[in-house]
Amino acid sequence: MPRQNRVMPTGEILRHPTRGTFMGNRGILHDREAHDHGALTHRRWRHKAWVCCLLTFKNRRRRLMAPNRYTELFFYDEAVALAAGHRPCAECRRADHAAFLAAAEHIGSTPDFDARLHAARAIPRKYHLRQSLQEVDDLPDGTFLMTASGPHLLLGDMALPFSPTGYAPPQKRPTGPHPVLTPKPTQIALRNGYHPKLHLPFAL
Repeated sequence: MPRQNRVMPTGEILRHPTRGTFMGNRGILHDREAHDHGALTHRRWRHKAWVCCLLTFKNRRRRLMAPNRYTELFFYDEAVALAAGHRPCAECRRADHAAFLAAAEHIGSTPDFDARLHAARAIPRKYHLRQSLQEVDDLPDGTFLMTASGPHLLLGDMALPFSPTGYAPPQKRPTGPHPVLTPKPTQIALRNGYHPKLHLPFAL
């Protein structure tokens, strides 16, 4: 059975066999026996520095859900990671990290940005993520929103339905107000030209 480590754009963490293209970290979310049973505790974060990492870096190898080590989370692609509240890692993705913070118009330390992003994404003491109601016409490409049928990624005049297996063929971009998953500080980065790395199973 797959481990509970696949993150959806909503922030929900599922058991699912489809492999991700990025890894993430929110701290230790599993117990000491999790490597065997593969499930998480009730916690969904332990610190504010939620990062999105490369799958391979400097030949490092990890034992998934090892005791007293951070929980390895996985994302279908970077747009999903951004919607779930993560930002590029400063170690394994240094150039992307610098480009992201610059596009987000952040002046100051990375911990300062993490605190700002956490305030925008997290509902205190609930372990749930915010969904702000916004006009679709005002949203940049790379943003995830919710419709009655689930999460959709916005690209140009299209909206790509998303499920744990990936993207479905594009639909027409909706109009009007919708709940938005991608946090507002990340929307600023997208609006200013940060392009998340997408894993599209078809040509647009």
